[in-house]
Amino acid sequence: MANRYTAQEVALALKESRGFVTGAARKLQCSRRTIYRYLKESASVQEALADSREERHDFVENKLMTAIDEGNVTAIIFYLKTQCKDRGYVERTEHTGEAGGAIRIEYVNDWRANADDSAT
Repeated sequence: MANRYTAQEVALALKESRGFVTGAARKLQCSRRTIYRYLKESASVQEALADSREERHDFVENKLMTAIDEGNVTAIIFYLKTQCKDRGYVERTEHTGEAGGAIRIEYVNDWRANADDSAT
């Protein structure tokens, strides 16, 4: 099957769509499957995808930092929970027993009581 697009055209479409395969397919008026085939066959298209996604990640991280600079509490909390776990900013749930003590577990296996119930 002859390729309808050059690897450079597919790479450019990926770059213009910020690394979104569906967006690249829409730009080229082809299926996502076509883009994935080029990705499988071409190292330059793979590199274009990786570069585009890396740029997208940088863009989003910059937006996050801008929100933090502006005092956005949600952004600050998100950053702390994802980037400052080593400083204690983690969500965790502790399960304790009465007054913060150990949880008491009692297991009773009285098979005789169950056997008597089923006999009637």
